[in-house]
Amino acid sequence: MHHPLDNIVVVDLSQIYNGPYATYLMALNGATVIKIEPPGGEPLRRRSEAGNAGLLPFAMLNGCKSSIVLDLKTDDGKAALRALAEKADVVVENFAPGVMDRLGVGWETLSAGNERLIYASSSGYGRDGPYASYPAMDLTIQAMCGVMYTTGFPDRPPVKAGPALADFFAGIHLYGAIATALFDRERTGRGRRLEVAMQDAVYASLCSSLGMHWASGEAAPPRTGNRHGGLAETPYNVYPANDGHIAIICVREAHWRALCKLMGAEPLSDDPRFSTQKSRVAHMDLVDSIVSDWTRRHTKEELFDRMMAAKVPCAPVRTLEEVMHDPNMHARGALAWQDHPEFGRIIVQQTPFRFDGVPLVEIEPSHRLGADTASILRDRLGLDDATIDRITATAS
Repeated sequence: MHHPLDNIVVVDLSQIYNGPYATYLMALNGATVIKIEPPGGEPLRRRSEAGNAGLLPFAMLNGCKSSIVLDLKTDDGKAALRALAEKADVVVENFAPGVMDRLGVGWETLSAGNERLIYASSSGYGRDGPYASYPAMDLTIQAMCGVMYTTGFPDRPPVKAGPALADFFAGIHLYGAIATALFDRERTGRGRRLEVAMQDAVYASLCSSLGMHWASGEAAPPRTGNRHGGLAETPYNVYPANDGHIAIICVREAHWRALCKLMGAEPLSDDPRFSTQKSRVAHMDLVDSIVSDWTRRHTKEELFDRMMAAKVPCAPVRTLEEVMHDPNMHARGALAWQDHPEFGRIIVQQTPFRFDGVPLVEIEPSHRLGADTASILRDRLGLDDATIDRITATAS
């Protein structure tokens, strides 16, 4: 019994959400991940220590990783990184393009000592285009990439998506690129440099909105609220219940007919205005009004139970508290309680990957900053106590 990435060693220089999620997925699939942070810790850890909303995210993304502190502005820190890279399979970083090269520890330097090294980087816009020097965060990528423009209602200003989509889309793509490079290395024996730009990772998610814009040009509404991004399906909306809201989508004619039966309005399914998806889209406001008149008379639970029995796709709009305690995710081990030595009792997420016959990795709590610096420098690099003391002194 083994995990897919057993014996793969990852040197993780990444920070915040993008890179750390990719390396967390690697750790949960068996890789040994050594997280390198600057003196004082990476920005997300510093948010945690300030006692604000960064606390849980750091623990969520950095379990099952060792923690060491290196000051890459010192010769000792750079030498230690080069030595770790010589024995590693993958180096991951998500600094702005050029930062690692300016520090003297970029791809050319690190790969010179290890021809099997995979050097993975992620940035906002890539290293070779006209936007390469633009600062990039999830918020600015959402603005630049059309996510904000398409989110919200047409008569109101654009808004960002609630989740950090750009960061995590890029993190998922980064994991996929690393796994692909590892597969290629099995055939060629050589590593390679790879990159994932956040801007590139987001574009495909705009499919529905792009389709409508391509077909209608400037006549297309910029934002469609909770309706289909391409206004190509209805019912497709969030409808009022008497205790909240419920999302309903009828993709097939069978869904619409089943919904009409539940509403006690079976004749609507044969009404020429509603008998096909195309005709319903032409009367979208009326369809939404009919469905809303029915849903607002019932609770979310009543609506959900009845539509599930009729196989009509729907879901109640749930709070974050409800999501954190989701019985399905906890039953499948996708979420788990953890007694964290620094943060107390928290909920952490497992990898979404499931491989038959492979048990889930037990999620070790994220380590205190630099907790493993001395042991890694001694055990992996064979450094003596005097050198370790010098490195840790400059990194503190």
